[in-house]
Amino acid sequence: MTNLKKGFTLIELLVVIAIVAVLAVTVILTLNPAQLLRQARDSNRTQDLATLKSALSLYLADVSSPSLGSSTLCYTNLASGLAANCGSRFAAGTTTYDTDLTIDGTGWVPVNFTTISAGAPISALPRDPVNTTTYFYAYRADTTNGTFEVNADMESTKFANGGSSDVESTDGGNSGTIYEVGTDPGLDL
Repeated sequence: MTNLKKGFTLIELLVVIAIVAVLAVTVILTLNPAQLLRQARDSNRTQDLATLKSALSLYLADVSSPSLGSSTLCYTNLASGLAANCGSRFAAGTTTYDTDLTIDGTGWVPVNFTTISAGAPISALPRDPVNTTTYFYAYRADTTNGTFEVNADMESTKFANGGSSDVESTDGGNSGTIYEVGTDPGLDL
């Protein structure tokens, strides 16, 4: 009786390695990690703007003489670098730059949330996850009517205009390529 050694041949090992490599490439191409990161940042943007809208709405409902900032300005959380009207996101308004995230009226949104009777609903103003001249948050108010708009640009193919979860063209605003929230009718400040 001969002694047979059990094990895999070199060919068998190479075939298994090739199959695993093909499966790994397929998974990576299917999941697209870069697109998943963009989607995560877009989810963060929609949450940030929803939180900011809620805080501003609470401020307007609670404070007897609310101050929303100047109607002739649009506000952004960038240090510099945008064209007029917060990079043309608004119909008018001189762009102001402020990287301050404080909620006492000196931050990039010029609203003093600390004057809300129940206390400030947020601890700091949000900042876009990328925060560049393409991806940033912008704010503008109509002080005559006591309305406001906050907006952001989506970067994933899922949330951007035409995507499967398109929030830019379905938000009720006047721009089909920017995500807009607020209390201004038509979101067309």
